[in-house]
Amino acid sequence: MPTPEALKRKIKTAEELQSIVKTMKALAAVNIRQYESAVFSLSEHSRVLDLGLQILAIHNPEVLPAQRPSLPRRVGLVVFGTDQGMCGRFNQQLVEFVTDRLARLEQANRTQGTAMPPPTVLTVGARMADEFLAIDQAVEQSLSVPGSLGGITALVQSVVLQLEAWRQSGQVDHIWVFHNRPTREVAFAPTLLPLFPFSYLYLQKLQQQPWPSRCRPQMTMESERLFSALFQQHFFLGLYRACAESLASENASRLAAMQVAEKNIAERLFDLKVTFQQQRQDTITAELLDIVSGFEALAHESAGR
Repeated sequence: MPTPEALKRKIKTAEELQSIVKTMKALAAVNIRQYESAVFSLSEHSRVLDLGLQILAIHNPEVLPAQRPSLPRRVGLVVFGTDQGMCGRFNQQLVEFVTDRLARLEQANRTQGTAMPPPTVLTVGARMADEFLAIDQAVEQSLSVPGSLGGITALVQSVVLQLEAWRQSGQVDHIWVFHNRPTREVAFAPTLLPLFPFSYLYLQKLQQQPWPSRCRPQMTMESERLFSALFQQHFFLGLYRACAESLASENASRLAAMQVAEKNIAERLFDLKVTFQQQRQDTITAELLDIVSGFEALAHESAGR
């Protein structure tokens, strides 16, 4: 049985851990809010981008045939993970999702009699890179997770430069973005964003949608230049949203983990305090019994005289 001094040390350690967990909970809750606000602020930008693509598809339907769907063979992957721990199976669950999608794609290529080379992988987060290396998947480049909302833009610019290098060299013909996004049912869920090329069905849907007003805008820019500009915005917006959603999911997962840790620490602290109080009471009782026994012995001795 531990001594009262050892129990005091354990209680002090548990209380310090409890304070740290409460601080991490507060930070995670604040971070979730700012990243979710960033994702929400992209909705208007995304709507304007959709309108630009829609008017381009209406005036220049010849853009669509060049974007007809094809089975990916040389795939470039961008996978958003974490640099820090204490967020459950955040990275492991996403890696399992990625490997499952790649297995399906490889099977589809095999059915058509074509060989699929290994994917080219870019990870965001040191722990995500470690997860891929653990399954013998090479990682061409690994970037650090931004520590704040202001760091997302710089990260996305670095990712865009790398992806453009892949495209220009013909290293990839499709680019897929994998990340966790917040959900109502659970803290997060893995998701796939086909970033390049444009989805043919997506452009076709925009072309068939009615224009929201009576007057359609006219294009003064060359269609190829306009399409290139819209594509660059689509590229940047997709990566920015994926990064912000991943960071929101990471903090939601960490918040859930800290809530469980806080509950466990509270239960452990309660048990330690109960044990300490019981030992203290036992010690006091033993001392009182010793005093009473001594008093009674002295009383008998005095009576015998």
